[in-house]
Amino acid sequence: MIINEITAFFQDPMMQRSLIAAVIVGLAAPVMGTYLVQRKLSLLGDGLGHVALTGVALGWLVGAAMGFVQRDALAIPGAVVAAVIGSVAIELVREKGKTSGDVALAILFYSGIAGGVVIIELAGGTQANLMGYLFGSISTVTELDLVLTAILGAIILVVGVGLRSLFFAVSHDEEFAKASGLPVRTANIVIAVIAALTVTVSMRVVGLLLVSALMIMPVAVAQLTTASFKWTMRVAMVVGVLVTVSGLAVTYWLPLSPGATIVIIAVIAYIIVAITRPIFMKSRQHAHDPHPDVPDDVEVATSAPKEITTCNE
Repeated sequence: MIINEITAFFQDPMMQRSLIAAVIVGLAAPVMGTYLVQRKLSLLGDGLGHVALTGVALGWLVGAAMGFVQRDALAIPGAVVAAVIGSVAIELVREKGKTSGDVALAILFYSGIAGGVVIIELAGGTQANLMGYLFGSISTVTELDLVLTAILGAIILVVGVGLRSLFFAVSHDEEFAKASGLPVRTANIVIAVIAALTVTVSMRVVGLLLVSALMIMPVAVAQLTTASFKWTMRVAMVVGVLVTVSGLAVTYWLPLSPGATIVIIAVIAYIIVAITRPIFMKSRQHAHDPHPDVPDDVEVATSAPKEITTCNE
């Protein structure tokens, strides 16, 4: 009986599309989340999510004006454009220091959500039409959505992983990176743009209101178990895939919201790791640490020189 249900899960075309989308998002979101955590901009995803909502509504408005039968056909492209513009704007504001980062994020929060509600009504839609984008609607992923998700996910992974050394150097110590002659401003803008793409990729899976959680929670779990930036990113990607696929599987059998379920599973994973970590760390120190009474002396002795010579990566 159980085997038949599992087989039906994988054979259902709708679930196949949803599963592929979940894996892509589970891999991509933590990549950029790792940089945002390093830059202490964990809430940037929330701000960009709200701006992307305005882009979704603009896509509806353009689709209605062009007479599209499916009004939300331009929702994802609209979200991409709006989120990219918003991310670049906030990065330029942050760079020039004209206002603090939290004020800029607050402006994104409020203007984005308000703009989305007003514009969707102008497009002839209702606030209910925005619910799938706000809280995720992975079960309604179309083939077009899947293609766009795959393309954007590939861009995020190629750029986020391929330029890891540069992005880490800029995120870890921007002033030192400038002194070293690295293209700091360009790197910051690229990080902001890729973060915006991550938000739009993830909105179908967990929704714009919860996208930041999928970017940050796997990283938080990984940080409890790793000692380097590189391994934090790798573990976070694995955790991201596990929680998205697990959340999707749970909602296949239970009438729950996929986005909320995925986030709850990520939170539970964090709590479990946080509770069990001291037990494993204590065992590890007693097994390999000549001075278990000195916290992290093994980590300092074995990792610190390597971290310094590799720009803390």
